[in-house]
Amino acid sequence: MKKLLGILACTPLYIYAQQSADSTMIKKIADEILVHGTAYDLLHQLTKQIGGRLAGSPQFAKAVQWGKKTMQEAGADTVWLQQCMVPHWVRGGTDKVSIVAVNKQKQNKSLDATALGNSLGGPISGVTAEVLAVKDFAELEQKKDQVKGKIVYYDYAFNPTYIVPMQAYAESGVYRHSGPSRAAQYGAVAVLIRSLTESTDNNPHTGSMAYNDSFPKIPAAALGLKDADYLYQLASKRTVTVNIQTHGKQLPDTIGHNVIAELKGSEFPNEYITIGGHLDSWDVNEGAHDDGAGVVHTIEILRTLKALGYQPKHTIRFVLFANEENGLRGGKKYGEEAKARNENHIFALESDNGGFTPRGFSLALNSTQLQKVQGWLPLLKPYGCESLDYGGGGADVGPLYSLLHTPVGELKPDNQRYFDLHHARNDVFENVNKRELLLGAVNMTALIYLIDQHGL
Repeated sequence: MKKLLGILACTPLYIYAQQSADSTMIKKIADEILVHGTAYDLLHQLTKQIGGRLAGSPQFAKAVQWGKKTMQEAGADTVWLQQCMVPHWVRGGTDKVSIVAVNKQKQNKSLDATALGNSLGGPISGVTAEVLAVKDFAELEQKKDQVKGKIVYYDYAFNPTYIVPMQAYAESGVYRHSGPSRAAQYGAVAVLIRSLTESTDNNPHTGSMAYNDSFPKIPAAALGLKDADYLYQLASKRTVTVNIQTHGKQLPDTIGHNVIAELKGSEFPNEYITIGGHLDSWDVNEGAHDDGAGVVHTIEILRTLKALGYQPKHTIRFVLFANEENGLRGGKKYGEEAKARNENHIFALESDNGGFTPRGFSLALNSTQLQKVQGWLPLLKPYGCESLDYGGGGADVGPLYSLLHTPVGELKPDNQRYFDLHHARNDVFENVNKRELLLGAVNMTALIYLIDQHGL
Protein backbone atom coordinates (compact mmCIF):
# COMPACT_ATOMS: atom_id res chain seq x y z
CA MET A 1 0.00 0.00 0.00
CA LYS A 2 2.83 2.38 0.86
CA LYS A 3 4.45 1.56 -2.49
CA LEU A 4 1.21 2.39 -4.34
CA LEU A 5 0.84 5.67 -2.46
CA GLY A 6 4.43 6.51 -3.34
CA ILE A 7 3.75 5.91 -7.03
CA LEU A 8 0.63 8.07 -6.94
CA ALA A 9 2.49 10.85 -5.18
CA CYS A 10 5.23 10.82 -7.79
CA THR A 11 2.85 10.74 -10.79
CA PRO A 12 2.13 14.51 -10.89
CA LEU A 13 5.87 15.17 -10.74
CA TYR A 14 6.44 12.78 -13.64
CA ILE A 15 3.71 14.41 -15.71
CA TYR A 16 5.11 17.87 -14.97
CA ALA A 17 8.62 16.76 -15.91
CA GLN A 18 7.39 15.23 -19.15
CA GLN A 19 5.41 18.34 -20.07
CA SER A 20 8.43 20.47 -19.29
CA ALA A 21 10.61 18.31 -21.55
CA ASP A 22 8.01 18.49 -24.33
CA SER A 23 7.74 22.26 -23.96
CA THR A 24 11.52 22.60 -24.18
CA MET A 25 11.68 20.43 -27.30
CA ILE A 26 8.86 22.32 -29.01
CA LYS A 27 10.63 25.61 -28.26
CA LYS A 28 13.73 24.18 -29.95
CA ILE A 29 11.62 23.19 -32.94
CA ALA A 30 10.12 26.67 -33.18
CA ASP A 31 13.47 28.42 -32.84
CA GLU A 32 15.06 26.20 -35.49
CA ILE A 33 12.29 26.84 -38.01
CA LEU A 34 11.83 30.55 -37.34
CA VAL A 35 15.57 31.26 -37.47
CA HIS A 36 16.92 28.73 -39.96
CA GLY A 37 13.81 27.53 -41.82
CA THR A 38 14.20 26.98 -45.57
CA ALA A 39 10.52 26.54 -46.48
CA TYR A 40 10.13 30.01 -47.96
CA ASP A 41 13.27 29.68 -50.09
CA LEU A 42 12.18 26.23 -51.27
CA LEU A 43 8.76 27.60 -52.17
CA HIS A 44 10.47 30.24 -54.30
CA GLN A 45 12.37 27.48 -56.13
CA LEU A 46 9.22 25.42 -56.69
CA THR A 47 7.08 28.30 -57.90
CA LYS A 48 9.55 30.39 -59.86
CA GLN A 49 11.79 27.71 -61.36
CA ILE A 50 9.07 25.16 -62.09
CA GLY A 51 5.73 26.98 -61.82
CA GLY A 52 2.35 25.33 -62.42
CA ARG A 53 2.54 21.54 -62.06
CA LEU A 54 -0.54 19.92 -63.54
CA ALA A 55 -0.42 16.11 -63.29
CA GLY A 56 0.97 14.59 -66.48
CA SER A 57 2.77 17.77 -67.54
CA PRO A 58 6.53 18.21 -68.09
CA GLN A 59 6.50 20.69 -65.19
CA PHE A 60 5.12 18.04 -62.85
CA ALA A 61 7.84 15.59 -63.91
CA LYS A 62 10.41 18.30 -63.18
CA ALA A 63 8.84 18.89 -59.77
CA VAL A 64 9.15 15.19 -58.94
CA GLN A 65 12.89 15.28 -59.52
CA TRP A 66 13.16 18.53 -57.55
CA GLY A 67 11.25 16.96 -54.66
CA LYS A 68 13.45 13.87 -54.63
CA LYS A 69 16.68 15.89 -54.66
CA THR A 70 15.43 18.36 -52.05
CA MET A 71 14.39 15.67 -49.57
CA GLN A 72 17.71 13.89 -50.00
CA GLU A 73 19.47 17.17 -49.21
CA ALA A 74 17.21 17.65 -46.17
CA GLY A 75 18.72 14.49 -44.67
CA ALA A 76 16.21 11.68 -45.26
CA ASP A 77 17.44 8.16 -44.56
CA THR A 78 15.93 7.02 -47.85
CA VAL A 79 14.02 8.65 -50.70
CA TRP A 80 12.15 6.85 -53.46
CA LEU A 81 9.52 7.37 -56.15
CA GLN A 82 6.24 5.48 -56.02
CA GLN A 83 4.80 5.14 -59.50
CA CYS A 84 1.13 5.68 -60.22
CA MET A 85 -0.93 6.40 -63.32
CA VAL A 86 -2.33 9.93 -63.43
CA PRO A 87 -4.87 11.73 -65.63
CA HIS A 88 -3.42 13.77 -68.49
CA TRP A 89 -5.69 16.70 -69.21
CA VAL A 90 -4.32 19.60 -71.23
CA ARG A 91 -5.84 23.05 -71.64
CA GLY A 92 -4.85 23.08 -75.28
CA GLY A 93 -4.89 26.83 -75.88
CA THR A 94 -6.07 30.20 -74.61
CA ASP A 95 -9.59 30.23 -73.20
CA LYS A 96 -11.81 33.01 -74.57
CA VAL A 97 -15.35 33.96 -73.61
CA SER A 98 -17.02 37.01 -75.11
CA ILE A 99 -20.43 38.60 -75.48
CA VAL A 100 -21.09 38.84 -79.23
CA ALA A 101 -24.65 40.18 -79.25
CA VAL A 102 -27.22 41.80 -76.97
CA ASN A 103 -30.83 41.76 -78.14
CA LYS A 104 -29.36 40.56 -81.47
CA GLN A 105 -27.29 43.73 -81.81
CA LYS A 106 -23.60 42.94 -82.32
CA GLN A 107 -21.29 43.44 -79.36
CA ASN A 108 -17.66 42.62 -78.67
CA LYS A 109 -17.00 42.40 -74.95
CA SER A 110 -14.48 39.93 -73.58
CA LEU A 111 -15.20 38.22 -70.27
CA ASP A 112 -12.39 36.97 -68.04
CA ALA A 113 -12.80 33.20 -67.96
CA THR A 114 -10.92 29.92 -67.61
CA ALA A 115 -11.90 26.43 -68.72
CA LEU A 116 -12.73 23.99 -65.95
CA GLY A 117 -10.25 21.20 -65.41
CA ASN A 118 -11.06 17.95 -67.24
CA SER A 119 -13.51 19.78 -69.52
CA LEU A 120 -13.43 19.20 -73.26
CA GLY A 121 -13.18 22.01 -75.77
CA GLY A 122 -15.56 22.75 -78.61
CA PRO A 123 -14.87 23.57 -82.27
CA ILE A 124 -12.01 25.94 -83.14
CA SER A 125 -14.47 28.78 -83.77
CA GLY A 126 -16.05 28.13 -80.41
CA VAL A 127 -19.63 27.58 -79.32
CA THR A 128 -21.98 30.51 -79.91
CA ALA A 129 -25.45 30.55 -78.36
CA GLU A 130 -27.87 32.51 -76.22
CA VAL A 131 -27.34 32.49 -72.47
CA LEU A 132 -29.86 31.07 -70.04
CA ALA A 133 -28.92 32.45 -66.62
CA VAL A 134 -30.09 30.54 -63.54
CA LYS A 135 -29.29 30.87 -59.86
CA ASP A 136 -29.21 27.18 -59.02
CA PHE A 137 -30.23 23.65 -59.98
CA ALA A 138 -33.78 24.27 -58.78
CA GLU A 139 -34.19 27.09 -61.31
CA LEU A 140 -32.57 24.93 -63.98
CA GLU A 141 -35.25 22.31 -63.40
CA GLN A 142 -37.98 24.96 -63.59
CA LYS A 143 -36.61 26.18 -66.93
CA LYS A 144 -35.50 22.85 -68.38
CA ASP A 145 -37.72 23.28 -71.44
CA GLN A 146 -35.78 26.45 -72.31
CA VAL A 147 -32.31 24.88 -72.07
CA LYS A 148 -31.92 23.17 -75.45
CA GLY A 149 -29.38 24.92 -77.65
CA LYS A 150 -28.44 27.43 -74.90
CA ILE A 151 -25.36 28.19 -72.87
CA VAL A 152 -26.39 27.74 -69.25
CA TYR A 153 -24.83 30.12 -66.75
CA TYR A 154 -25.01 29.18 -63.05
CA ASP A 155 -24.83 32.25 -60.83
CA TYR A 156 -24.50 30.35 -57.55
CA ALA A 157 -22.55 32.57 -55.15
CA PHE A 158 -20.63 31.87 -51.95
CA ASN A 159 -22.83 32.24 -48.89
CA PRO A 160 -21.27 35.23 -47.06
CA THR A 161 -22.90 34.34 -43.74
CA TYR A 162 -20.64 31.30 -43.30
CA ILE A 163 -17.79 32.32 -41.02
CA VAL A 164 -15.66 29.49 -42.40
CA PRO A 165 -15.40 30.00 -46.19
CA MET A 166 -14.69 26.30 -46.70
CA GLN A 167 -18.39 25.69 -45.99
CA ALA A 168 -19.35 27.98 -48.87
CA TYR A 169 -16.83 26.29 -51.14
CA ALA A 170 -18.15 22.83 -50.31
CA GLU A 171 -21.72 23.97 -50.96
CA SER A 172 -21.07 25.71 -54.28
CA GLY A 173 -18.56 23.14 -55.56
CA VAL A 174 -21.31 20.94 -56.95
CA TYR A 175 -21.96 23.51 -59.70
CA ARG A 176 -18.38 23.16 -60.92
CA HIS A 177 -18.27 19.41 -60.56
CA SER A 178 -21.69 18.43 -61.90
CA GLY A 179 -23.14 21.56 -63.47
CA PRO A 180 -22.11 20.81 -67.07
CA SER A 181 -23.74 17.39 -67.19
CA ARG A 182 -26.85 18.59 -65.34
CA ALA A 183 -27.34 21.17 -68.11
CA ALA A 184 -26.28 18.85 -70.94
CA GLN A 185 -29.06 16.40 -70.12
CA TYR A 186 -31.58 19.05 -71.22
CA GLY A 187 -29.66 19.98 -74.38
CA ALA A 188 -27.31 22.79 -73.26
CA VAL A 189 -24.37 23.33 -75.64
CA ALA A 190 -21.98 24.79 -73.03
CA VAL A 191 -21.87 25.92 -69.40
CA LEU A 192 -20.47 28.89 -67.55
CA ILE A 193 -20.26 29.06 -63.77
CA ARG A 194 -19.57 31.78 -61.25
CA SER A 195 -16.04 31.15 -59.90
CA LEU A 196 -15.92 29.47 -56.50
CA THR A 197 -14.69 32.47 -54.56
CA GLU A 198 -15.83 35.60 -52.75
CA SER A 199 -12.88 37.66 -53.95
CA THR A 200 -13.17 41.31 -54.92
CA ASP A 201 -11.08 40.97 -58.09
CA ASN A 202 -12.04 39.52 -61.48
CA ASN A 203 -9.69 36.52 -61.59
CA PRO A 204 -11.47 33.37 -62.78
CA HIS A 205 -10.91 30.18 -60.79
CA THR A 206 -10.52 26.80 -62.46
CA GLY A 207 -10.89 23.42 -60.73
CA SER A 208 -11.90 19.86 -61.44
CA MET A 209 -15.21 18.86 -62.99
CA ALA A 210 -16.49 15.44 -64.06
CA TYR A 211 -18.77 14.44 -66.92
CA ASN A 212 -21.67 12.05 -66.62
CA ASP A 213 -21.11 9.68 -69.54
CA SER A 214 -24.86 9.44 -70.12
CA PHE A 215 -24.96 13.01 -71.48
CA PRO A 216 -23.00 15.05 -74.06
CA LYS A 217 -19.63 16.34 -72.89
CA ILE A 218 -19.98 20.06 -73.42
CA PRO A 219 -17.44 22.89 -72.89
CA ALA A 220 -17.39 24.44 -69.42
CA ALA A 221 -15.67 27.54 -68.03
CA ALA A 222 -15.67 29.76 -64.95
CA LEU A 223 -16.04 33.55 -64.94
CA GLY A 224 -14.35 36.11 -62.72
CA LEU A 225 -16.85 37.62 -60.29
CA LYS A 226 -17.11 41.09 -61.80
CA ASP A 227 -17.84 39.66 -65.23
CA ALA A 228 -20.13 37.06 -63.66
CA ASP A 229 -22.22 39.83 -62.07
CA TYR A 230 -22.26 41.75 -65.35
CA LEU A 231 -23.42 38.75 -67.38
CA TYR A 232 -26.13 37.77 -64.90
CA GLN A 233 -27.57 41.27 -64.72
CA LEU A 234 -27.52 41.60 -68.50
CA ALA A 235 -28.93 38.14 -69.25
CA SER A 236 -31.70 38.61 -66.68
CA LYS A 237 -33.13 41.50 -68.69
CA ARG A 238 -32.01 40.97 -72.28
CA THR A 239 -31.18 38.32 -74.84
CA VAL A 240 -27.43 37.80 -74.64
CA THR A 241 -25.38 35.73 -77.09
CA VAL A 242 -21.98 34.49 -76.00
CA ASN A 243 -19.09 32.76 -77.77
CA ILE A 244 -17.02 30.28 -75.75
CA GLN A 245 -13.67 29.07 -77.08
CA THR A 246 -11.98 26.38 -74.99
CA HIS A 247 -9.65 23.66 -76.20
CA GLY A 248 -9.35 21.09 -73.40
CA LYS A 249 -8.34 17.54 -74.24
CA GLN A 250 -8.25 14.40 -72.13
CA LEU A 251 -5.23 12.36 -73.20
CA PRO A 252 -4.52 8.76 -72.11
CA ASP A 253 -3.37 8.35 -68.51
CA THR A 254 0.35 8.74 -68.06
CA ILE A 255 2.97 7.85 -65.46
CA GLY A 256 3.31 10.02 -62.37
CA HIS A 257 5.04 9.55 -59.03
CA ASN A 258 4.62 10.13 -55.33
CA VAL A 259 7.91 11.29 -53.82
CA ILE A 260 8.49 9.52 -50.49
CA ALA A 261 11.21 10.16 -47.93
CA GLU A 262 11.70 8.31 -44.67
CA LEU A 263 13.30 8.66 -41.25
CA LYS A 264 13.57 5.18 -39.73
CA GLY A 265 12.10 4.66 -36.26
CA SER A 266 14.41 3.56 -33.45
CA GLU A 267 11.82 1.67 -31.35
CA PHE A 268 8.91 0.96 -33.68
CA PRO A 269 10.37 0.89 -37.21
CA ASN A 270 7.33 -0.92 -38.58
CA GLU A 271 4.85 1.65 -37.30
CA TYR A 272 4.43 4.63 -39.61
CA ILE A 273 3.56 8.29 -39.23
CA THR A 274 2.90 10.02 -42.57
CA ILE A 275 3.18 13.74 -43.31
CA GLY A 276 2.38 15.17 -46.72
CA GLY A 277 1.17 17.72 -49.21
CA HIS A 278 0.36 17.43 -52.91
CA LEU A 279 3.01 18.28 -55.48
CA ASP A 280 0.64 18.93 -58.37
CA SER A 281 -1.19 22.18 -59.00
CA TRP A 282 -3.36 23.72 -61.68
CA ASP A 283 -1.72 25.13 -64.79
CA VAL A 284 -3.06 28.69 -64.50
CA ASN A 285 -0.84 29.67 -61.56
CA GLU A 286 2.28 28.80 -59.56
CA GLY A 287 0.42 26.72 -57.00
CA ALA A 288 2.04 28.60 -54.14
CA HIS A 289 -0.66 28.15 -51.49
CA ASP A 290 -2.28 25.16 -53.23
CA ASP A 291 -0.25 23.22 -52.45
CA GLY A 292 3.29 24.50 -52.62
CA ALA A 293 2.88 25.48 -48.97
CA GLY A 294 2.04 21.90 -48.00
CA VAL A 295 5.00 20.59 -49.98
CA VAL A 296 7.52 22.85 -48.26
CA HIS A 297 5.86 22.31 -44.87
CA THR A 298 6.52 18.60 -45.34
CA ILE A 299 10.15 19.11 -46.32
CA GLU A 300 10.72 21.62 -43.51
CA ILE A 301 9.55 19.11 -40.90
CA LEU A 302 12.08 16.60 -42.24
CA ARG A 303 14.89 19.18 -42.29
CA THR A 304 14.10 20.38 -38.77
CA LEU A 305 14.06 16.94 -37.18
CA LYS A 306 17.43 16.17 -38.76
CA ALA A 307 18.88 19.56 -37.81
CA LEU A 308 17.93 18.97 -34.16
CA GLY A 309 19.38 15.45 -34.20
CA TYR A 310 15.98 14.02 -33.34
CA GLN A 311 15.71 10.24 -33.67
CA PRO A 312 12.03 9.31 -34.02
CA LYS A 313 10.61 6.30 -32.19
CA HIS A 314 8.34 5.48 -35.14
CA THR A 315 9.24 5.56 -38.81
CA ILE A 316 8.16 8.91 -40.24
CA ARG A 317 7.34 9.20 -43.92
CA PHE A 318 7.24 12.47 -45.82
CA VAL A 319 5.12 12.25 -48.96
CA LEU A 320 4.71 14.65 -51.87
CA PHE A 321 1.52 13.29 -53.42
CA ALA A 322 1.19 13.04 -57.19
CA ASN A 323 -2.32 14.02 -58.24
CA GLU A 324 -4.73 15.61 -55.82
CA GLU A 325 -6.27 18.24 -58.08
CA ASN A 326 -7.96 16.17 -60.77
CA GLY A 327 -7.91 12.56 -59.71
CA LEU A 328 -6.43 11.87 -56.24
CA ARG A 329 -4.38 9.11 -57.81
CA GLY A 330 -1.31 9.70 -55.62
CA GLY A 331 -3.17 9.44 -52.32
CA LYS A 332 -5.06 6.37 -53.52
CA LYS A 333 -1.87 4.65 -54.64
CA TYR A 334 -0.13 5.35 -51.32
CA GLY A 335 -3.09 3.98 -49.38
CA GLU A 336 -3.46 0.92 -51.60
CA GLU A 337 0.24 0.07 -51.34
CA ALA A 338 0.14 0.45 -47.56
CA LYS A 339 -2.80 -1.93 -47.37
CA ALA A 340 -1.23 -4.44 -49.78
CA ARG A 341 1.90 -4.53 -47.61
CA ASN A 342 -0.15 -4.79 -44.42
CA GLU A 343 1.63 -1.73 -43.00
CA ASN A 344 0.74 -0.38 -39.58
CA HIS A 345 0.05 3.35 -39.96
CA ILE A 346 -0.62 5.03 -36.62
CA PHE A 347 -1.24 8.59 -37.87
CA ALA A 348 -1.22 10.68 -41.05
CA LEU A 349 -1.12 14.48 -41.28
CA GLU A 350 -1.63 16.71 -44.31
CA SER A 351 -1.19 20.38 -45.17
CA ASP A 352 -3.46 21.47 -48.03
CA ASN A 353 -5.14 24.66 -46.86
CA GLY A 354 -2.48 27.17 -47.75
CA GLY A 355 0.40 28.86 -45.97
CA PHE A 356 -1.63 31.27 -43.87
CA THR A 357 -1.42 31.75 -40.08
CA PRO A 358 -2.01 28.40 -38.35
CA ARG A 359 -5.14 28.20 -36.19
CA GLY A 360 -5.29 24.52 -35.25
CA PHE A 361 -5.82 21.01 -36.54
CA SER A 362 -8.79 19.03 -37.76
CA LEU A 363 -8.57 15.40 -36.62
CA ALA A 364 -10.33 12.12 -37.30
CA LEU A 365 -9.68 10.26 -34.05
CA ASN A 366 -11.77 8.23 -31.65
CA SER A 367 -12.93 9.94 -28.47
CA THR A 368 -10.11 8.57 -26.30
CA GLN A 369 -7.44 9.59 -28.80
CA LEU A 370 -8.98 13.03 -29.28
CA GLN A 371 -9.07 13.63 -25.53
CA LYS A 372 -5.39 12.71 -25.29
CA VAL A 373 -4.40 15.03 -28.14
CA GLN A 374 -6.49 17.89 -26.74
CA GLY A 375 -4.45 17.59 -23.56
CA TRP A 376 -1.48 18.86 -25.59
CA LEU A 377 -3.17 22.11 -26.51
CA PRO A 378 -1.31 24.16 -23.85
CA LEU A 379 1.97 23.05 -25.46
CA LEU A 380 0.86 24.24 -28.91
CA LYS A 381 -1.01 27.42 -28.00
CA PRO A 382 2.10 29.61 -27.75
CA TYR A 383 2.66 28.98 -31.46
CA GLY A 384 -0.84 29.89 -32.65
CA CYS A 385 -2.73 26.62 -32.31
CA GLU A 386 -6.16 27.45 -30.92
CA SER A 387 -8.03 24.19 -31.43
CA LEU A 388 -7.60 20.44 -31.84
CA ASP A 389 -11.04 19.38 -32.99
CA TYR A 390 -12.74 16.39 -34.53
CA GLY A 391 -13.33 16.92 -38.23
CA GLY A 392 -11.16 14.82 -40.53
CA GLY A 393 -7.97 14.96 -42.54
CA GLY A 394 -6.95 16.05 -46.01
CA ALA A 395 -7.89 14.38 -49.28
CA ASP A 396 -4.57 12.61 -49.85
CA VAL A 397 -4.48 10.95 -46.42
CA GLY A 398 -8.15 10.03 -46.79
CA PRO A 399 -7.38 6.62 -48.37
CA LEU A 400 -5.33 5.65 -45.31
CA TYR A 401 -8.37 6.45 -43.20
CA SER A 402 -10.82 4.56 -45.40
CA LEU A 403 -8.61 1.57 -46.21
CA LEU A 404 -6.64 1.11 -42.98
CA HIS A 405 -8.72 3.11 -40.47
CA THR A 406 -5.62 5.20 -39.79
CA PRO A 407 -6.21 8.26 -37.57
CA VAL A 408 -5.67 11.34 -39.74
CA GLY A 409 -5.42 15.09 -39.38
CA GLU A 410 -5.01 18.30 -41.31
CA LEU A 411 -3.43 21.65 -40.55
CA LYS A 412 -6.07 24.37 -40.35
CA PRO A 413 -4.61 27.79 -41.17
CA ASP A 414 -6.72 30.93 -41.17
CA ASN A 415 -9.22 30.31 -43.97
CA GLN A 416 -10.52 33.80 -44.77
CA ARG A 417 -8.23 34.59 -47.72
CA TYR A 418 -7.66 31.13 -49.14
CA PHE A 419 -10.45 31.16 -51.71
CA ASP A 420 -9.39 34.58 -52.98
CA LEU A 421 -6.44 32.70 -54.51
CA HIS A 422 -7.57 29.10 -54.81
CA HIS A 423 -7.18 27.77 -58.40
CA ALA A 424 -6.73 31.31 -59.73
CA ARG A 425 -3.87 33.10 -61.49
CA ASN A 426 -2.97 35.03 -58.34
CA ASP A 427 -1.92 31.93 -56.36
CA VAL A 428 1.71 32.94 -56.67
CA PHE A 429 4.77 33.11 -54.45
CA GLU A 430 4.36 36.83 -53.78
CA ASN A 431 1.06 36.15 -52.00
CA VAL A 432 2.65 33.89 -49.36
CA ASN A 433 3.89 35.44 -46.11
CA LYS A 434 7.14 33.94 -44.88
CA ARG A 435 6.38 34.06 -41.17
CA GLU A 436 2.90 32.61 -41.55
CA LEU A 437 4.32 29.80 -43.70
CA LEU A 438 7.02 28.97 -41.14
CA LEU A 439 4.56 29.00 -38.22
CA GLY A 440 2.55 26.33 -40.02
CA ALA A 441 5.65 24.14 -40.12
CA VAL A 442 6.28 24.83 -36.40
CA ASN A 443 2.84 23.57 -35.41
CA MET A 444 2.95 20.51 -37.66
CA THR A 445 6.40 19.50 -36.43
CA ALA A 446 5.32 19.94 -32.81
CA LEU A 447 2.24 17.76 -33.26
CA ILE A 448 4.24 15.04 -35.01
CA TYR A 449 6.83 15.12 -32.23
CA LEU A 450 4.13 14.68 -29.56
CA ILE A 451 2.49 11.78 -31.38
CA ASP A 452 5.87 10.12 -31.98
CA GLN A 453 6.79 10.47 -28.30
CA HIS A 454 3.47 9.56 -26.69
CA GLY A 455 1.43 7.72 -29.33
CA LEU A 456 -2.32 7.95 -29.63
